[in-house]
Amino acid sequence: MGYRTLLRDHRGLLGIAFLAMFTSSLGQSYFIGLFQAPISERLGLTAGQFGTAYALVTLVAGFAMLRLGPSIDWVSPRRFAVIVLAALTGGVLLLTLSPWWGLGVLGLGLIRLCGQGMMPHLGNTLAGREFTTMRGRALGLVSMGVMLGETLLPPLMAALLVWLGWRELWWLFALVLAGLWVPLLLRGPWPMAPGKRPVRGQRRQGPRPFRDPTFWKLLPLLMVLPITMTGLFIYQAVMTADLGSSLGVYALALAGMGLAKLPGALLGGRWVDRLGPVRLARFYLLPFALALVVAMTFGGHLGVWALMVGGGLAIGAQEAIATTLMIRIWGVEHLGTVRATLSACMVFATGLAPAVLGIALDLGANFEMILGGMLAFLVGGWWLAQGVLASQATRAT
Repeated sequence: MGYRTLLRDHRGLLGIAFLAMFTSSLGQSYFIGLFQAPISERLGLTAGQFGTAYALVTLVAGFAMLRLGPSIDWVSPRRFAVIVLAALTGGVLLLTLSPWWGLGVLGLGLIRLCGQGMMPHLGNTLAGREFTTMRGRALGLVSMGVMLGETLLPPLMAALLVWLGWRELWWLFALVLAGLWVPLLLRGPWPMAPGKRPVRGQRRQGPRPFRDPTFWKLLPLLMVLPITMTGLFIYQAVMTADLGSSLGVYALALAGMGLAKLPGALLGGRWVDRLGPVRLARFYLLPFALALVVAMTFGGHLGVWALMVGGGLAIGAQEAIATTLMIRIWGVEHLGTVRATLSACMVFATGLAPAVLGIALDLGANFEMILGGMLAFLVGGWWLAQGVLASQATRAT
């Protein structure tokens, strides 16, 4: 079955998951970063104070994901969506209307938790749990909601800021999202609650990822892209200077990364269905590994383009591979628990990565050395996961 048939037969459920992924744009760093200056001015914070507050609420959101994310294993998806959307709306109102900076920061935290955390959690869990033989394709299609936001929203928001203030722009975007969500909440093909809520006081059954060596062996492999790409985004000025390129070339290459995610997602989803996640998990980071080698060897404009395009191809394929791999190992009935743990780990790691890279740069490391460290991290994560992947391949045969 191809993508056309999948869309024809399951467009309602795919539309819900896709919209959840697109709605996550509201809490993503690239979107909030567009409004950093006016938000800081509104809250009375300096750039440094805003950065500190942003890091703190992101870490708190990661801990909250560990607590709240597993509930999608027993709460009905429609109810889960209503709760997350209500909290997200409350966050937007607090951030844009609060007269006190503390409430504004609380609103920012709700936006990060529900936008970056809970909305992608809802979209990926729905696609991963409700589809079986077409799971990879469904996850590939759903992930394009994030890509649409990354490609469409920055230039659109920049254009609209000519006529609207930042608060009015946030309210307008929230109203547009509400107009898309209300019909789906009322008439969408929502699945039933997947399981029963654990009895209070009774030990919860199912996997405990932090106590499972398998999870820790897979974690570095799955965090290579979030950690390294965060470093490239944050230190883009240093990267382009050390590689002998320019920020103009980086901006064009960033658009190329967005385009590269599309074939990564569609081909990755198709190959997951045909070849399985275990085999693909061994090779999907190869485009980014080659990109790191090219950037370290040749530098210049070629190096910047290689990093963005290679990273885009791998990022596009990762979600379908990671989600199906987790289902393969821990079962679909516990997907919410495992995905919430992985999401929290990624939030923590991506929050710490800029600090680690900043210290390395302050100590005198050039960006070629940073790229070498990223390649070593990639190879180490790949090597550590091989035992788990080999055991899963043996189990399949």
